[in-house]
Amino acid sequence: MTTAASSNAPLWLSIETKIAELGSSDFGGNAKEATVHKIADTLDSHGYNVSRHAANMLMLRQAVDVREQIGRPLMNDFNAASEALTLDDVVNPIQATIAFAHRVGEDFPAFLDLDRRGDLRTIIDGIRLDLLVAKAKEEAGALGIRYLIENDVAESTIISRMEIDEAKLEAVKEAIAAELAEIERVNGLLKDVEGQDDIARAKHLITKDVVEASIINIAGIGQDIIDQANKAMEEEIKEKERLAAEAEAAKKAAAEGPKLEDIPADEMLEHIEAIREIMEFSDDPDEIRTMCEQSSLPKDLVEVAITDTAKLDALEAAAEG
Repeated sequence: MTTAASSNAPLWLSIETKIAELGSSDFGGNAKEATVHKIADTLDSHGYNVSRHAANMLMLRQAVDVREQIGRPLMNDFNAASEALTLDDVVNPIQATIAFAHRVGEDFPAFLDLDRRGDLRTIIDGIRLDLLVAKAKEEAGALGIRYLIENDVAESTIISRMEIDEAKLEAVKEAIAAELAEIERVNGLLKDVEGQDDIARAKHLITKDVVEASIINIAGIGQDIIDQANKAMEEEIKEKERLAAEAEAAKKAAAEGPKLEDIPADEMLEHIEAIREIMEFSDDPDEIRTMCEQSSLPKDLVEVAITDTAKLDALEAAAEG
């Protein structure tokens, strides 16, 4: 906000600023006229046409008269009202401008002139920006930048006021974009389990690699439900592992064939004959094992044939009766 007299500030504000720089003695008796010309000359030097402009000179004289009548400069009320504003006060800039005008204009009616509303709106926007930046700087790093982006502050303003480069701003924007994409993804996943209970919804999201923070913040599912879902999934995984282990054991047992004591006599004779035929082609134990496995011969019987021919003979004799 511009409060000092400059060619960028509206004339009425520059007049009031100059009036505020003077003491009460400058507005009494014969001193008042000299004060008017002193202020006019100063404003002329700052690029305003006051001394040679009747309407501008009239504005100056009226402001000086009010200063004399009220006994204090308008800027006292103006600055107090400005400093009292909070972010909550300027959420709606239009309403804030009207409220600001009435607060200062309570003792300074000219401040309520509608032709000043545009200037006041610009001032309120500036105050709002100052407040937003101040709050952003209280946040750590990217959080402050994110805060300004979410409050629709121009990118060039964010860069200059937060003293960052474009790369930093782009990094924050990319992070926000990723978060929005994740929100969209999670909402899509929730449609897949629409109508199901929270535990089922949480399990679905967990299996789709949604982090707990997103499950809580986006899906609105509590940590207790997430914990229950994780526990249920752990139990399901254990059960699947148990069934898989049983299936693998059964598969292995099927591949190895029955134990010696479980082989019927007729089948025992057939298996021994097949093994002897294989052993005629090779005397290498590993090759024999491989060929017997390919022929689905009982593993225990194959081991006996390779390691204990006497026992194999005995098993054959027993099977023959």
